[in-house]
Amino acid sequence: MLDPMNVNPLAKDRLSDAETTSSAAPTGGVDVSVVLPCLNEAVSLAACINRARALLDRLRLKHGLVGEIVVADNGSSDNSQAIARALGARVVDVDQRGYGSAIRGGFTAANGRFLVMGDADGSYDFLQAEPMVMALMDGADLAMGSRFQGEIKSGAMPWKNRYLGNPALTGVLNILFRSGVSDAHCGLRAVRKQALGPLRLSSTGMEFASEMVVKAALLKLRVAEFPITLSPDLRTGRPHLRPWRDGWHHLRYLLMLSPLWLFLLPAAFFLTAGTLVLLAAASGSLLNDPLGISRVLGDHWALLGGSSLVLGHQMAVFGIAGQLYAVRNGYRQIKPTLSKVLGVCQLDRMLVVGVLITLAGAGVLARIFLNWSATGFSPITDIVPAILGLTMVTVGLQNFFAGFFLSIIADNHADLRDTPSIIEGRHD
Repeated sequence: MLDPMNVNPLAKDRLSDAETTSSAAPTGGVDVSVVLPCLNEAVSLAACINRARALLDRLRLKHGLVGEIVVADNGSSDNSQAIARALGARVVDVDQRGYGSAIRGGFTAANGRFLVMGDADGSYDFLQAEPMVMALMDGADLAMGSRFQGEIKSGAMPWKNRYLGNPALTGVLNILFRSGVSDAHCGLRAVRKQALGPLRLSSTGMEFASEMVVKAALLKLRVAEFPITLSPDLRTGRPHLRPWRDGWHHLRYLLMLSPLWLFLLPAAFFLTAGTLVLLAAASGSLLNDPLGISRVLGDHWALLGGSSLVLGHQMAVFGIAGQLYAVRNGYRQIKPTLSKVLGVCQLDRMLVVGVLITLAGAGVLARIFLNWSATGFSPITDIVPAILGLTMVTVGLQNFFAGFFLSIIADNHADLRDTPSIIEGRHD
């Protein structure tokens, strides 16, 4: 069931940014809302509404649940809206274009405490959402359909989606976020409306499907998965999904939600490699090269090491900022390791460390200047010390200003752990 220990209490429903207008909503209690995103689906919409009605009838007869059908129309120019109203569905106009926008608009307007979402192309049998609703009633927060655990009928999914796109993106998602689902992009799923607040769904496009799964995994919400059947859709026009474009949008979104993989792990590599290479290249100037390493590496390796060190430091700052932003916005939990890192990176420490590194680098540059002046300002042949000094000054100044940058993200708190959302999350 929804575990309050795993949900930031400051996470509030932010779906209001999807501007919607709707016809009169039904009065009285509604248990289940079936939300259908719609953009020129006149060919298939009637069949989908009838299937959704069959689901609601079964839920009413077997479980006593009251339902409604919400068609979230995303600017249809055919007679989709007229078809929906004629079949008793409630139509919600969603002005902002995109699959995610339509779903969020429908969710916002829905009255049910359990929300079932499914594509309006006729590819899903909504009766298969019954066990998903039952899972929500038993305490799950999100119930997913899995086409790969169920059946994909001939012609229902292009080969590049079936064997490349979906498995690859689901695999990446599971590596980055450990969600454990087998089909992260199935369009038939159900969610507890109470869980929408912590999820803070905001995507406008097809990546909405990934966002829901990722944030549920980050917040450790309870997720159930059920095998379903995917049939060829009933439409005759071009499908809304653009595999390569939407696949890239999914991948880049997954990376944006994972500062650890996008920034921090590469930062660790660049920082370690850059420091070792730079110090090894500079050992001849600093320690008279007792091992002869600097003669092997030379000036070019010193440049490479210095650049890697600067890049690694910058990526580390970006990674910490990304983690802090996610915690502040309620879709990532504060963990002991991150809490320690935020404690180390509080403003005063960042400023002091930045000043010390800058002064040390300035000292190296000052020594170079003194040696240069002692030779009558003759051309300098050994540039490795200059690379070392400039790298230290650059990293020091970056660290100084990064302290202010991180504190600004932390709601202008010098101690990053003092932001209100993190304090509340620590008490959960």
